[in-house]
Amino acid sequence: MSAVAVPTVGVEEKFFLADIDMLRPVAVGPGVVAHARAAGIDAVSELTEVQVEANSPPLQCLRELRENVISTRATLSAVALAQGAHLLAAGVSPVAPADRGRLPISDGSRYRRLAETYGALAESVATCGGHIHVEVPDKETAIGVCNVVRPWLPTLLAMTCNSAIHDGVDTRHSSWRSTVWGRWPTAGPPPHLSSTAEYEDLVGSMIETGMILDEASLYWDVRPSSHQPTVEVRVGDVPAVAEEVVLSAALVRGLVVTALRSIDRGEPALVVAENHLAAAYHRARMDGLTGVGVDPSTGKPVSASSLLRSLVRYVEPALTSTGDLRCVQTSLERLTQLGNGAQRQRRIFSRNADAAAVAAHAARFTTAEWNSPVAQDAG
Repeated sequence: MSAVAVPTVGVEEKFFLADIDMLRPVAVGPGVVAHARAAGIDAVSELTEVQVEANSPPLQCLRELRENVISTRATLSAVALAQGAHLLAAGVSPVAPADRGRLPISDGSRYRRLAETYGALAESVATCGGHIHVEVPDKETAIGVCNVVRPWLPTLLAMTCNSAIHDGVDTRHSSWRSTVWGRWPTAGPPPHLSSTAEYEDLVGSMIETGMILDEASLYWDVRPSSHQPTVEVRVGDVPAVAEEVVLSAALVRGLVVTALRSIDRGEPALVVAENHLAAAYHRARMDGLTGVGVDPSTGKPVSASSLLRSLVRYVEPALTSTGDLRCVQTSLERLTQLGNGAQRQRRIFSRNADAAAVAAHAARFTTAEWNSPVAQDAG
């Protein structure tokens, strides 16, 4: 294989900060980041001051990753409470801001450039995703891996949907975050690329024409990292609970290991039609795991749950070799029982159309576990 037998995996999680009384987005990000860093958390500012990001170290063991995610969320939540806010793992804010105008942009030259360049696109709707980095040896290999992962991006999105309720209403989308995020230049799946040279020419052209600021603002849902030797999968909403983070990380690493083995064997990656992939994305955003999906290889409708089962079968040899198969099987059983974040949001919202109740549950679930009473509260 073109990399170590068990590549390391790390996660980036973006969270909302909501005021304690009304569960509305609140601009305390700078204080939360400063105090979280003092507490030993790898926390950074996000685009707006109503958000915060936390990063795990690269790890081989999923048990250690789970422990890190749980610990980080707990510490970050405690820090946020001390600043007068709840920490929310949700793709968009369930409750509308007090001021429905533009959200405050975080300090920093890069964020200011984004706001100046893209205007209301940067300031109107904040979104929180979950990004997964998996170790690869070099950029050329990363591009080949991206080609293999590309057809599976809608399935990964469907599994992680966690943004059905936004600004007090049911959006009728399981991932409203993905729909909103899709307005950014380059957001969505990457093209199928044949070489590093083609990648560099494309990125250079987008920078030259002002489509993106730099390589770091290439917002494809899977991309070679611009600053470390990893493939970054960034298609999903931030998962509601730590176990879902680990499940996503396991499946993404399984895809990367499968891709590395295919590359070593000289097998070409499946090239799916753009319209088939677009249809698969649309259904994933709308239905998540509960309805009809689209098989990107054929463009035909199939159940979303069957696509997820196909993904697990596809990566099963890799999951077996990394020791992650049982973890994935157990986690998928629980996900089937409890539903993903979007399903749980809708169950709570259906009781009395109370978006604050959805946000309150998200705040509790952010630091809870699947076997906790909080999980059953959304049943």
